[in-house]
Amino acid sequence: MRPTNYFEKVYFVVKHIPHGRVSTYGAIADFLSLGSARMVGWALNQVSFIDSEVPAHRVVNRKGELSGRNHFPTPTIMEELLVQESVPVENNQIREFSSYFWHPGDHLPDPKDIFENP
Repeated sequence: MRPTNYFEKVYFVVKHIPHGRVSTYGAIADFLSLGSARMVGWALNQVSFIDSEVPAHRVVNRKGELSGRNHFPTPTIMEELLVQESVPVENNQIREFSSYFWHPGDHLPDPKDIFENP
């Protein structure tokens, strides 16, 4: 099933972020050409943490800060999940952020090919 609405498109991209890597709200928004980084954050805030297949913990702000941490059941879960994936976090920020950054445009086909072509 092809994603059709904004939230589904965001979730599609986030599901493709590999284990041990992170992306940013802005990179996802730019890739989708669908609005602002805040809209990506809003979409991820709607994900149910429990039983979710969307790894929202892998999305951080442009500085590598865990800015979404307060939207998880506890503020430490985001960090705990990243550390379990061997992503180093210190003071709510990913160390060596550029080493862990994953941009959807470098790894996924053009969004038009994903979402618009049958």
